[in-house]
Amino acid sequence: MNQFFAITINGRAVTVRAGTTVAAMLLQCGAFSRHSERGEPRQPLCGMGICYECGVEIDGRLHQRSCQIVCQPGMRVITG
Repeated sequence: MNQFFAITINGRAVTVRAGTTVAAMLLQCGAFSRHSERGEPRQPLCGMGICYECGVEIDGRLHQRSCQIVCQPGMRVITG
C-alpha cells in the first residue's frame, strides 16, 4: 500500500509518497534547491551529500542536505 502525505515547499503544499527524499521532491516539483552567488539556480548534483548543492531550510533548520533527508508529514521546506 502506497502512503502519501503533504509537505510544504516554499509555501506551496505538495503531495509526497512515503520514502521520497526532499531532493527528489524538489526535482519533481521543478523547484531549485538554492541559487549561486551570481543568482543562477542550482539543483542537487551528487545525490549522496558530498557536493552541498542541495542545501535547503527544513523546518527552520538551515543548510540541510535535501538528498539525505526523507520527507516527513507536515515538513516545511524553504529553498533559495
